Amino acid sequence: MWADETIFYQIYPMGFCGAPRENDGVCVNRIGKVADWIPHLKKLHVGAVYFSPVFESDSHGYDTRDYTKIDCRLGTNEDFAAVCRALHENNIRVVLDGVFNHVGRGFFAFRDVQEKRWDSPYKDWFRIDFGGNSAYNDGFWYEGWEGHYELVKLNLQNPAVVDYLLSCVGGWIREFGIDGLRLDVAYMLDENFMRRLRSFCDAQKPDFVLIGEMIHGDYNRITAPGVLHSVTNYECYKGLYSAFNSMNLFEIAHSLGRQFGPEPWTLYRGKHLMNFADNHDVTRVASILTDKNQLTPLYGLLFAMPGMPCLYYGSEWGALGEKRDGDDALRPCFEKPEENALTEAIARFASVKTQSRALNWGDYRNITIQNKNLLFERACEGETVFVAVNAENAPCTVDARGTFDAEDLLTGERVHIDGAVPLEPYAVRYLRRV
Repeated sequence: MWADETIFYQIYPMGFCGAPRENDGVCVNRIGKVADWIPHLKKLHVGAVYFSPVFESDSHGYDTRDYTKIDCRLGTNEDFAAVCRALHENNIRVVLDGVFNHVGRGFFAFRDVQEKRWDSPYKDWFRIDFGGNSAYNDGFWYEGWEGHYELVKLNLQNPAVVDYLLSCVGGWIREFGIDGLRLDVAYMLDENFMRRLRSFCDAQKPDFVLIGEMIHGDYNRITAPGVLHSVTNYECYKGLYSAFNSMNLFEIAHSLGRQFGPEPWTLYRGKHLMNFADNHDVTRVASILTDKNQLTPLYGLLFAMPGMPCLYYGSEWGALGEKRDGDDALRPCFEKPEENALTEAIARFASVKTQSRALNWGDYRNITIQNKNLLFERACEGETVFVAVNAENAPCTVDARGTFDAEDLLTGERVHIDGAVPLEPYAVRYLRRV
């Protein structure tokens, strides 16, 4: 699967493009701005852009009105198709947010139920009780997503709903040439629906990728054969920032060992989960880290651990944003990339990642774990890479458990490791055994 060797870049279009928060009905080609960022994406070796919601919605995108129409605040279907063509021409694939668990109150089928109640042919598209009432005084109760009644839960056990959604996905493939979907709140989706979706997409485009949002639970449940290809790795998202903030790299090493290590009880060995330092729902990593100098080693670790790294727009230069200030603070508009030393470091990590079979496919093994530094191995047939990480503002050496010659993949230098790997403050080294 192409995604297994790909660096992803997430854009939240409504914020990225500076669109009004509420749908004002005015059509403006804002989405075309993405094409201007292609040189920046190529510098970062991005192989796929993951777009958060782009379809017509009431406000933030996850409250869909129309699955067949690009949100007017972003432009027209033709405007978005042009962006997709530009990305594809630069060998960058396109992944959309599949928001299938719920819709907005402006969704045509729900509006029909509001008007016709029992007589609506769409009444079974939702979970409705006509004997109750809603927070909006609709005269009937309906299930919302986790108590958010602006998000009306779809009945994915209704074949008519599934057929409708699959027809929309087929339209996206034909019209925009999309290469995959990230499924919103996949942890709540009906498994039979996900299996239908997988079968449908496989038939439409054999290399189409499906990645599920999985915040908690057993990732194996929905990455089983015939379901999804991958899920978001929230366990290691938390482990990354927490390990650096607490100067306890045992935390992330334990998570990675638990997920991918050599022990027989390892949970996800051989699977490519989507790894990230932040996204549109959580505080940006530059805001959550106590010591901002740790951004470089954190991203060095992110790009070397098993799985598919995903950058969130702006975080590659250390953009700030705290969840406590509301979602808008996490989803700002940047007129152009603001590249800096962190951007350059991430570009180097990404370059090595794209060229190393071991960093894409290799097994994972912890070698030396200390509070402030870590050494682990990624190994596959023909290549072994040792990854050394120093989280502190002091030089150190990490026990390599052996002596070997290596190439430093970040500098191109040949080095001899005599029992220990020396590290400068806040340094990362990728050492390929030669």
